[in-house]
Amino acid sequence: MTTTTTTPAPRAGRREWIGLTVLMLPLLLVSMDVSVLYFAVPFISAELSPTGTQQLWIFDIYGFVLAGLLITMGALGDRIGRRRLLLIGATAFGAASLLAAYADSAATLIAARAVLGVGGATLMPSTLALVRNMFHDVKQRGTAIGIWTATLTGGIAIGPVLSGILLEHFWWGSIFLINIPAMLMLLLLVPLLVPEFRHPSTGRFDLLSAALSLGALLPVIYGIKEMARDGVTAPRVLVIVAGLLVGALFLHRQRTRAYPMIDLGLFRRPGFAGSLAVNLLAMFAIVGFAIFTTQHLQLVLGLSPLRAALWSLVPSLAVGGVAPAAAVLARRVERAYLIGAGFAIAVLGFVLLTQVTPESALWVLLVGASVYAGGLVMVMSLVTELVLGAAPPEQAGVASALTESSSELGGALGMAILGSVGAAVYRREVLDGLPAELPADARDTARETLGGALAVAEGLPADLRDVVLHAARFAFTDGMHLAAMAAMVAMVAGAVAALVTLRGVQPADPTALAAEPAGPADASLSSVSR
Repeated sequence: MTTTTTTPAPRAGRREWIGLTVLMLPLLLVSMDVSVLYFAVPFISAELSPTGTQQLWIFDIYGFVLAGLLITMGALGDRIGRRRLLLIGATAFGAASLLAAYADSAATLIAARAVLGVGGATLMPSTLALVRNMFHDVKQRGTAIGIWTATLTGGIAIGPVLSGILLEHFWWGSIFLINIPAMLMLLLLVPLLVPEFRHPSTGRFDLLSAALSLGALLPVIYGIKEMARDGVTAPRVLVIVAGLLVGALFLHRQRTRAYPMIDLGLFRRPGFAGSLAVNLLAMFAIVGFAIFTTQHLQLVLGLSPLRAALWSLVPSLAVGGVAPAAAVLARRVERAYLIGAGFAIAVLGFVLLTQVTPESALWVLLVGASVYAGGLVMVMSLVTELVLGAAPPEQAGVASALTESSSELGGALGMAILGSVGAAVYRREVLDGLPAELPADARDTARETLGGALAVAEGLPADLRDVVLHAARFAFTDGMHLAAMAAMVAMVAGAVAALVTLRGVQPADPTALAAEPAGPADASLSSVSR
């Protein structure tokens, strides 16, 4: 008879918490770069004169490259060292920021944004994986992941506001220059505060698998986003199908290699696949519905872009403490029930948003958005903790990348599906309210988007203008109502999925892992160093 004894997991001290603060810098900047261009487009257009296609790529190339390389960079960090990859990514991000700030052509700016995407793809999974390695105590790790989640979601909201403030006083390149001091601070402090972690016993890095993962994710996300923007067409469907076929080849290669980029056994661990699915549904709603609240502030209520961005911060500020609070609650309440409660709270928020009309007070929209965002931030924080807890420490980089890839895919699906639902209602209903004497070309323009209807209304006599504005704004809010109902269905599905797949699942306790016999993978944990 053998007796197994375990020692308590070491608790993080001041050094680890200061290190976490430093790690939040790149995460904040990477998430801000998703939205920081919103107000800069007119200035960039005036100076660089991009074509319509180039302008789209200035916006989109960052997100596409970031999403496509997440899994590759997560796996690479597991092999060469997560801290090392973080420092390489910070260097690339800072250099690309300098190039973007002083770009003298649209092509140069597109190239710089692509390199920013590469840097962002190294920074996001590295920061989350390092959190997993720095915080061994389950309770402390839950709090740290809550802070990580709040920083990620807060950065997306802060980006437009910071952009607007900088553009009030400086030239458009300043929105990129703000990245450089933070990256220099990161390069100085991370080696002092953050431990290195790598898992060398994983074979050589598989370049073909990396290419296949890029070839799978990029076409799928690109096709979904294009359908969200311009509708379903045969070429876009074929692009998605091609990506799925490449994805099938990628999975086959992972099953047949001795040292795969992604160990598919992760998906058999309790709670891993279910957590990724729940995370996808949460991002589906939180990203997919953001376009409605943003347009309502600007186009229905008529706020300036900067005022709209400032008001859009209210939900982020209101839910800033939700993720850490959820980690505290999870010590007393089973996570599956808390996640289900988070989805239920989100449903309440969407119910309130179905009551918003063009005449509603601003606070109705803000309260509804704050409620659904609070519920979903709770969900995202808890499932992120479950994903990292389910994965062995040596695979934390890949697990982090899979979490973030599910977020990217969920966000793209949300924009495509919820955006299409809202657009379909708008196009159907706005025609019924437009005046009969409106010219055919003006009717077609007004039917396409709310922004188009406002542009048409500007050139009309006062009586016709009021009719067009009334019809367009009410049609838009009707579309928002149906999109909110569709989001409710997704939230109910998320709650059911959580209760079915995550009940009884708890983040892994490192002391329990320590009690298991050490295999080849466990032996390599000695590669942790400071």
